[in-house]
Amino acid sequence: MDVKTGLFYLFSAILLVSSFRVITARNPVHAVLFLVLSFFQASMIWMLLKAEFLSITLVLVYVGAVMVLFLFVVMMLDVKIEGMREGFWKHFPLAAVVGVLIVLEMSAVLMGGFHVVDDPKLTVSVGQVGVPVSNTRELGLLLYTHYIYPLEVAAALLLVAMFAAIALTLRHRKDVKTIDPSKQVHVKSTDRLTVIKMAATQPALPQPPIEAPTLEQKA
Repeated sequence: MDVKTGLFYLFSAILLVSSFRVITARNPVHAVLFLVLSFFQASMIWMLLKAEFLSITLVLVYVGAVMVLFLFVVMMLDVKIEGMREGFWKHFPLAAVVGVLIVLEMSAVLMGGFHVVDDPKLTVSVGQVGVPVSNTRELGLLLYTHYIYPLEVAAALLLVAMFAAIALTLRHRKDVKTIDPSKQVHVKSTDRLTVIKMAATQPALPQPPIEAPTLEQKA
């Protein structure tokens, strides 16, 4: 077994374990962190398959933007874990049936739909010199020329999702301390400090009489 095969098995094992922990972690923040780890391992596997553009895109887009946004949303929304666990066993039979169907379909596709092939080679005709082609460069040119409008639409959707996450955290609840700028502008100096004179709530305690020192105490 060469180094490439060993790295593939290592990344795949970590990917399976982290994917399992995504759905079994009790804390949603931990589940999101395990999902980030899963994306990293999938990116490494794509790098081994010589899909550099997809590998870097997975890290930059999903790990660097989408998953970080999910992490902040989960942390700021203060999700109630106890409420989410209610009714788990009630819907477990239906979820188990759907899970088994998905596993069977994926097994059928993976067993009969893919075959081991050699690495693609550049065909060069007689008398020509092979020119190295960069997949990242070609995809970048295609993405920012023919598909520039879908790219801008996707960027706008991510921006709207970011604003929605911020708006959800600013809803009215007791533990959120928001400040209204309009009230700060119209505030007056008399509203900031008020001096109040209050009477004593309890009468002063009588002081014990001071006795004059005797001759023995003076000596």
